[in-house]
Parts: sequence; C-alpha cells; structure tokens
Amino acid sequence: MSTLGGKSIFAGLNLLTMYDLTPEKRKQLWDRLNAAFEQYYTHTAALPVAPPLDKPAIQAFIRQSIGPPEDLNRALDHVLEGLTRYAVHTPHPMYFGLYNPRSSFAGILADTITAFFNPQIAAWSHAPFAAEVESFLIAELGRRFGYPESFIDGAFTSGGAEANLTALLCAAQHRFPERKHAGWQSIAAKPLIYCSKECHHSVIKAAQIIGLGTNAVRSIDTDAALKLDPQLLEHQIVRDLEAGYLPMMVIATEGVTGTGVIDDIPALLPLKEKYGFWLHADAAYGGAAVLSEQHKHWVAGIEHADSITFDAHKWLSIPMAAGIFITRHPDIMGRTFGISTEYMPKDAGGLDIVDPYTHTVQWSRRFTGLKLYLSVLMYGWDGLEQLVEQQISTGEYLRKRLSETGWKTYNATPLPVVCFGQESMERDPAQVNALCQKVISTGKAWISVYKINEDYTLRACITNYNTTGQDIEQLLGVLEELMRAG
Repeated sequence: MSTLGGKSIFAGLNLLTMYDLTPEKRKQLWDRLNAAFEQYYTHTAALPVAPPLDKPAIQAFIRQSIGPPEDLNRALDHVLEGLTRYAVHTPHPMYFGLYNPRSSFAGILADTITAFFNPQIAAWSHAPFAAEVESFLIAELGRRFGYPESFIDGAFTSGGAEANLTALLCAAQHRFPERKHAGWQSIAAKPLIYCSKECHHSVIKAAQIIGLGTNAVRSIDTDAALKLDPQLLEHQIVRDLEAGYLPMMVIATEGVTGTGVIDDIPALLPLKEKYGFWLHADAAYGGAAVLSEQHKHWVAGIEHADSITFDAHKWLSIPMAAGIFITRHPDIMGRTFGISTEYMPKDAGGLDIVDPYTHTVQWSRRFTGLKLYLSVLMYGWDGLEQLVEQQISTGEYLRKRLSETGWKTYNATPLPVVCFGQESMERDPAQVNALCQKVISTGKAWISVYKINEDYTLRACITNYNTTGQDIEQLLGVLEELMRAG
C-alpha cells in the first residue's frame, strides 16, 4: 500500500527543520540530484526516445510504496525514475516532434533560481527587478520585430495559447470598448475572427473562453502553398458584412504548427486598411527568425501587425513555458485588463510603473522572463541567432537527404519542419500511421503524422540544437529498414 500522505517521523518537529531540512541534508540531496541531472543531460541520447504506453503499469508505479515519507533519497529517486521511464524524452537529439526543444543550461539555471527566490510578479513593488527585466525583454523583442520603440507593450504569458487569448481580448477592447463593463450583450454587431484552416486551435479555444463561441471563427482555405488565401479571405469578409457580421480580427500564422508554413502578411495589409480589422501575427514558432539577420525577411510585414504571439520556449530552447504577447498599441493592455483593488501593494505609489496584474490575464505568476534574460546574458543575442541558423541548416539537410533517398516533401517552408512520405501511401492513413508507430516503437526516433489536404504525411521537425547530420542519417536508416521489412 502506498505510504503517500502517511504519518511521518517529522511530525512534531519544527516546521523550518521539516520543510527547509538541515544544511547537511540539503547538500546531500542536491549532490544526489546533480549526479542524476548530469547523467540525464549528458547521456540523453542513450535513452529510448519514447516509453511504452502502459497506463496500468504507470499507475501502479505511482501508487507503489516508496518507503516512509522521511526517506527523502528514495522519494527523490522514485520521481527521477518515473520521469526517466515514463516520458517522451523531448531533449533527445532523435526527437523530431512538436516544438519541445532541449532546454539550454541557462534556462535550467533560471528556472532553479526562480524557484528559490519565488518572486511575486503581480505587483511591481514586490519584484521590481523581475518586472523591469521583463519590460526590457518585451521592448527588445518588439524592436527586433520592427515596432517603433515608443509604441511597444506586452507581457510574458503562460504560453502561446494565453498570448493568443490576450490578442483576442485586446482586439475586442480596441473595437468595442464598452464590452469590458457591459459585456457582449451591449454590442449590436456580430464580431468574427478569421484565420486559415491551418491555424493553431488555441484560437478556437480562446473564442470559447471570451464568449464569442466557435461559430465566430471563420476558417479560411489555404492557397497552393498552404498559406492563408487573401482572395478567399476577402470573399468571406464581404459575404459576412452583407449578412450583418463585423470582421473584428484576422490572424496570420507565422510558422504553422503542422507544416511550418508562413502566412503572407504583406498580402493581408491592403485588406486590413480596407476593412479595419485587428491583425494578429501568431509567430509562436517562426517569430524567432527575426533574430537572424539572414532570415528575418521570412516574416516580412510583421511590424505592421497590431499584436504578436511569440514563444521563447520553442525555438530558443528555454524550459517551458515562456509565451510572450507584444503589441504596437501601448495603451491597449491597460484598457483591457486594468483593475484597482484595495488589497494589492501600493508601495510604488507615485512612481511611473505598471503593476503586471493590471496588465495581463494572469494575476500571481512566476518570473518567467528570467529564462530568456539569463540566456541573453550567458549566450548573447548572437548566440541565439546562431542557434536559430544551426537548426535551419539541419532542416535543410534533412530535406535534401529525403529527396536524395526517394522521399517526397509535401510542405514548402524555409523553417526546419518537413512533411514527407511516399506517393504510394499518401492516401492510405492506416499505412502511414503504422509506419510512424513502428518508428516510435523502435525507441530510436519520434516523428508524427500530419494530413495535408488529402495526403497523409510523416512529419519531422528539428527542435534540438544537438541534432546533427548523423542523427538525420540514423532517422533515414530507421525508415529504410522499416520500409524494407514491410
């Protein structure tokens, strides 16, 4: 029987001794943990990329007896074993999956520091260093995206989903300022959100959350290059206007999750001028291209978007999660989220500051920006640029080698996301899914399946700065061996 929650010999002891432990015990646990971390971080590639998905075994492992609560070594080992045995190891160089990269060591250090200091970033006066670091990063990123320096505002978020939710709320406040207090029922218009059929589903969830409903999201077909089609978008807007709807917002995806395709923002700008909608760029992944002088033109026009979503925890290899919302409307976040309370600290009264809780969806939250700030301090913006360019180069190598070994590529994107397959199986989802599962079951690599129009493809994305040409060759070898075996 599990002893989780059982009586401990710590009962009755001083709470400081119980929760802080003694310096000697802390050191012993840190040494033990550090040894385990070093083993994992140095030898991740020696592990199977994915675990067997045996739910009863995992539940039994969690519930098993782990010794008395005061057996701290055993408790620590139990958690480390669980994460080692029962997780897809996204830091593995043969993980070619979603945008879950290997964490850089600077990011790991930052998360640890944040846990120790535990700054409360809701009120500026409680964590002025943390609040100002995040303001500095927002301004720096906004500048790199091309926003005028005096027109930059934003916030760190729990992830891209919250950033997209923030964008919807800001767009609604911008178009319908009365909604904040009187609600949607005060608005005669029927607002709509437009995005491509390839956009992230967090947009649909955000429409549910803010009370517009999923029917308010217009999913527009893509063109031959899988980008949001401006002509089809305008046709839909015209039809909706004639039916009494109002185009509140258009979302351009700069690095679609499935295909890596970058929507053409310059082609949308005449429509923005004509119909007056809020243009949001969901650049959670592809936005990192702005850090590369060589490749930032891939997201040309993003400086004209009213707001941007960017996830530092994707391409910049810092621990999850570090979403970012940036806007070129410096007053919109205060108008959208501003609120006053009697109980929040007012120590900074009279200073020219903004309390983060008056500025975002969140209230209490951790110092998310430190992971990016310490990365900049340790590696520099040049180091982050090098990381971006290295993964682009590896993606180009993957695309080249797939072509040389008889595979067909189905997506046209410069980003290191490759959807590929064989013409003989592209309309056979069972065959494609079976091949994908066989790859995963080898423990040597992790890929996924993605449907593009009517074709079923295998999807491989470069997310790890440790992934090399040798890993690409190993992936191709696994695929060739499985194809031969049938």
